[in-house]
Parts: sequence; structure tokens; C-alpha cells
Amino acid sequence: MPEKIKPRDKPHYVNNRDFSNAVVDYCKHCITEDESGNERPVVTDYIATCFMKICEGLSHKSNFVRYTYRDEMVMDGVENCLRAIHNYNIETTTRTGKPNAFAYFTQIAYFAFIRRITKEKKQQDIKFHFLEQADIESFITSTDTSNPIDQAYVDVLRNKIASIKKKDDAIKEFGKVVKEKKAKGVELHT
Repeated sequence: MPEKIKPRDKPHYVNNRDFSNAVVDYCKHCITEDESGNERPVVTDYIATCFMKICEGLSHKSNFVRYTYRDEMVMDGVENCLRAIHNYNIETTTRTGKPNAFAYFTQIAYFAFIRRITKEKKQQDIKFHFLEQADIESFITSTDTSNPIDQAYVDVLRNKIASIKKKDDAIKEFGKVVKEKKAKGVELHT
């Protein structure tokens, strides 16, 4: 039986207590620098590494792992964490009374991932719409337009575009129905 890996030995493990203390110390240092009129200090390597680990670990969750643009999502998450570190409220209380920077920055990364997915889906829709409207035959480099292999490829492309559009339309329609039922207060059954 394989030996179970302890959480601290995992590659994307971030110790919440140490990370939260480092963020609080950094924010306090920023506050004193702002009050004295100096520039804000650069984020420490430890905090930046934790941002990378948080975003990379989140990208391995089941709802994000299969996207081809996962690296872009990770970098968007890190960028948003770096921008938001100055907004971290060190006075915020949690149930334990201790700071929880891990949860704060995980949420920031999560929403950065969602924004990237939305952007990529819009780009994908534009590409599909372009291919749908374009003359697909012009993409074939063969001079013989009567070639059955070329025609079969064009037909496959058209069918693929049509099936994706049909699925997307069905999902959008289902979303509208669910939204209308929620607005009317109708109980949803799954």
C-alpha cells in the first residue's frame, strides 16, 4: 500500500499561520511607509512564493484542471493577489480571532480564474463565429477542390462547429429557465 503524503509535504502546501503573519507584517510595514511618505516596499519572496503555490494548487482543483489555459489563470491569480495585498485588512476578525490571509487570497485567485475563463470563452465564441461565417474552403491549401479528403475535412469542421453551437445554446437556454424559476420562487429539483 502506498505511503500517504502529509499535507506539509505536498508541493503547493502553504502554512496558513506563517503566511498570514507574513502578510500582516508586510501590511503593517506598508502602513508605516505610507505614513512617512516613502514608497511601499516590494512584496517579500516568501509571500510571492505563497501566492504562486496558492494559485497553482487552486488550478489543480477539479473545476479548473482541464483548461488548456491553466497557466494564464495561475498568472492572473498571482497578479490579482499582488494588486490586492494592499487592500488586506489586518483588523478583520475570523472565528479563531487570527488572520486568515490564505482564504482571502484564495478567493481573489478563484475570481481571477473565473474572469480568465469568461475571457477565453468569449474569444472561443469569436473564433467559432469567424469560422462559421468564413469560407472554410479557403483554409484548405490544396488546389484540387474536388478532393474528397479535403471536402470530408471541411464537413467535419462544419459539423463540429454546429454541434458546439447547439450545446452552448442548450446550456444558455437551460440557464435562462433556471434563472426564471429562481426569480419566481419555484423549487428546483435535481
